[in-house]
Amino acid sequence: MIHEITHPLLKTLVNHLRDIKTDALRFRHTVMDISRFLVYEAFRDLDMEQKEVDTWIGKYKGSFIDEENLLFVTILRAGMPMLDGVNELFPDVSSGFLAMKRDEESKKSVLYYDRVPECKDQTVILLDVMVATGGSLSDAIDLIKRREPKRIITLNIIASREGLENVSQKHPDVDIFVAQIDEELNSDKFIIPGLGDAGDRSYNTLD
Repeated sequence: MIHEITHPLLKTLVNHLRDIKTDALRFRHTVMDISRFLVYEAFRDLDMEQKEVDTWIGKYKGSFIDEENLLFVTILRAGMPMLDGVNELFPDVSSGFLAMKRDEESKKSVLYYDRVPECKDQTVILLDVMVATGGSLSDAIDLIKRREPKRIITLNIIASREGLENVSQKHPDVDIFVAQIDEELNSDKFIIPGLGDAGDRSYNTLD
């Protein structure tokens, strides 16, 4: 299921990312802020566990998110600021890393790095800034599913409608939380208006 978050603050932050005058530091920090916002929405129905803690008036049993059964997996490079943002909320959650690059002729993704720990029966949260055709996200979901997680959630900042439809048709059991849906892909399969190359803009690797 696709969930587009329509909060005015989130739309404002996305449009700051679109602005070419936004420098790399602010770009990364804005991606982190948006990622935390997406987590708030995605975790509304997450299972809770009861834990006892020490308070100023003695023992107290309260509800907590079960961090041991969560795994954040980011798609490099652009997803690194997303991971930094969510790790500030959940410092004890394990992380995984996938690196994919786009073949400029076929426009398809190629996996060249896989560092995802065991995730059987866990809730896996995939972090990917952009969903253009949906190919790399679908490939990442395929890879994760082979490891038998309990549930997969994706957090995305900007996606094309075509890309989201491609992913949801292939993986209807995955919940997709996205900050902004853009309507078009150009002939090179880049999102229009999009925000350019998020990895380059995050780390000042532009030509």
